[in-house]
Amino acid sequence: MFKYFKSLSILFVINLYSYTNAQSSFEGKIEFLYYQKDTSKNEYLVKNEKARLDQYSKSKKNSIEGSYLFDLNKKDIKILSHTRKLWNTHKSTVSPTNKDDFKITKTEKTKNILGYPCSEYIVTNKSEDTEITYWITNKGNFDFFIPMLQLWNRKDKQSVYYTKITGLPKGSMPLLSIEKQISTGRIITKLETTKITSEKIKSEEFEIPQGYKKFEE
Repeated sequence: MFKYFKSLSILFVINLYSYTNAQSSFEGKIEFLYYQKDTSKNEYLVKNEKARLDQYSKSKKNSIEGSYLFDLNKKDIKILSHTRKLWNTHKSTVSPTNKDDFKITKTEKTKNILGYPCSEYIVTNKSEDTEITYWITNKGNFDFFIPMLQLWNRKDKQSVYYTKITGLPKGSMPLLSIEKQISTGRIITKLETTKITSEKIKSEEFEIPQGYKKFEE
C-alpha cells in the first residue's frame, strides 16, 4: 500500500513538473531577418516579462547599432545607441487610423518552420492595396510577443495588420510574414525567423549599460 502511494506521489510530481515546463514562457534568443530593399539582421532576447531587440549594422558584421529594452510589467521602453553610448525613453505614438477594410482569412495550409508547426493567416486591405501573409505558431510559449507589440505600438503595416487578427492563443507569434502589393504582387517587406534558441539570459542584458548617458532632446 505504501509503495502504491509512493509511486502515485512520484507520478503526480512528474506530471506537475511536465505541466509547469509546458506552460512556462519562452526564454532565449530569436534571430530574424528583415527585408525591405536590403536585408537587416535582428535578434530578440527574452526573459520573463522583459525583452530586448538588437538591430545589427548592415555594414559591420556582428556589430549591434541599437537596441530596444522592453519592460512589459512597467510598460516601459528604453532605446540604446551603442555607437554613441546614449539611451533615452521611447514614447509610443498612436497608430494611424487605417481604413477599416480588413479581411482576415485563416487557411487550411500549414508548414513547419524551425521545428514549429505554423498556420497560415492572410490579412488584406484592398483600400490600401496590401496583403500580408503570416505563418503563426502557438507552440513556442512566446508570451512576450503580443504584449510587446501592443506596448511598442508601431506604425508599420506588418505590426498594424497583425493586431487585426483576433482569437490567437496565448504565446502565438509569426515566424514568417510577407507583405505584398495586391495590384502587382510585388513583395514590399518580409520578416523571416532564422534561429530560435532556448537558453538562460542574464538579467543585465535588459539594463542600460554602465557609462551610457541619457540623451537630452
